[in-house]
Amino acid sequence: MNGDAPSGRGPVSSTRPPSTRTTKRDKKRIHWAPLNIGLERRLQTLIVLCHTLTIVLFLCSFFFTCAIPLFWPLLLPYLVYISLFSTAPTSGDLKGRSNFLRSLPIWSVYASYFPATLHREEELPPTKKYIFGYHPHGIISHGAFAAFGTEALGFKKLFPGITNTLLTLDSNFRIPFYRDYALAMGLASVSRESCENLLSKGGANSKGMGRAITIVIGGARESLNAQPHSLKLVLKRRKGFVKLAIRTGADLVPVLAFGENDLYQQVDSDEHPIIHKVQMLVKSTMGFTIPLFHARGVFNYDVGLMPYRRPLNIVVGRPIPVMQQSNRDMIDDSYIDELHGRYVEELKRLWDTWKDVYAKDRNGELEIIS
Repeated sequence: MNGDAPSGRGPVSSTRPPSTRTTKRDKKRIHWAPLNIGLERRLQTLIVLCHTLTIVLFLCSFFFTCAIPLFWPLLLPYLVYISLFSTAPTSGDLKGRSNFLRSLPIWSVYASYFPATLHREEELPPTKKYIFGYHPHGIISHGAFAAFGTEALGFKKLFPGITNTLLTLDSNFRIPFYRDYALAMGLASVSRESCENLLSKGGANSKGMGRAITIVIGGARESLNAQPHSLKLVLKRRKGFVKLAIRTGADLVPVLAFGENDLYQQVDSDEHPIIHKVQMLVKSTMGFTIPLFHARGVFNYDVGLMPYRRPLNIVVGRPIPVMQQSNRDMIDDSYIDELHGRYVEELKRLWDTWKDVYAKDRNGELEIIS
């Protein structure tokens, strides 16, 4: 499920049976999945469900273990270690990364649920280092995980010699059991220390050559704008990743995921300003947001937290060369603005090039906000 620059046709998927009518009466009904669905689709649903509930499942396992006194002598030092002493998420050391786990066949099944496809526009030489900027965030960033957190979409084949690390919130590595799973999947913290270590250590020359990181630039704030058939990117004031690129000498590579925002429905912030204010308050105090969203269920097509079966096409754009300046005090603001502007222009070019292929049912054009 990978390829070079996208062709003129994308995969077709549907979230409801073709025979479903669109009358007002039908819109109020719950459309149940038929019993004769094939085993392959049921397996896809199971794996996506497990991935969506990964943190919950690992937390339940942890609390279940806590209920057994026999494990207490092991759990106590474990909790102290991950809370106070563990540096694995930020060290830039990839020793805990399991290529076996990342390449398991279940991830191909996971990707085929939507289905998801990874495309490239240009080859990237492994003699450089890269920062992949993933857009948009969506609700859960299923596309980012499929493309850069696993080998389901063939990243190694499309970009040979490059070791990519998907970054997530540092707080996720404080969750017992889940943090060990995330490290084995090759995830790392999105903190500045982690980014700099990943791009300045290891690799072919022990200075980061051949390494790449993937950052979901819009972050939690952007998830509140994840409305189907639209694309609003929180990017105007996001320049930290540009400064990071200059300090480490990593080229910037924009990535646009067509369909990421189409996987869920959520409450529109423009129509419910009070709810939006509460969400922003939660973000400012806790560092994450709580989108009020829904999609389909396991056994129905209308109510639940399972993503819709809608195509994901993740297009990796052209790299933007960056001149390194490791001294933060010597970085020119005008150069930061120049690189940021070129990055935005490349994103717009990606949108204009492929919107008529992968966003035919769009309600508007690409918008760069806040």
